[in-house]
Amino acid sequence: MRRVSAEGGFATVMKKGDAERGSLLLLVSSRGVHVAALERILNLDGSYRWDRAGLAESASSEEIADFLARRARFDEDLWAIELDIAEPERFIAETTSVG
Repeated sequence: MRRVSAEGGFATVMKKGDAERGSLLLLVSSRGVHVAALERILNLDGSYRWDRAGLAESASSEEIADFLARRARFDEDLWAIELDIAEPERFIAETTSVG
């Protein structure tokens, strides 16, 4: 969230989960249009990676709300953070390429 704010974007917590064990979902948009959902996934070796999650590009607000509601039913500790940034493709590439 700090990185996005430092670069002139907007970040907000859409769903607050457990600070110790909640999974993390980033909803990336640009000028209010959904671009991608990124989920932090645990690898077999104990490290984490970012991967795209189930929402289509340009998903509507209703589709995003439904997706979050479904995910929250299975993971009450889920954190969902919306990031509205100017260059979402670059952010996604940099984020998903980091091990």
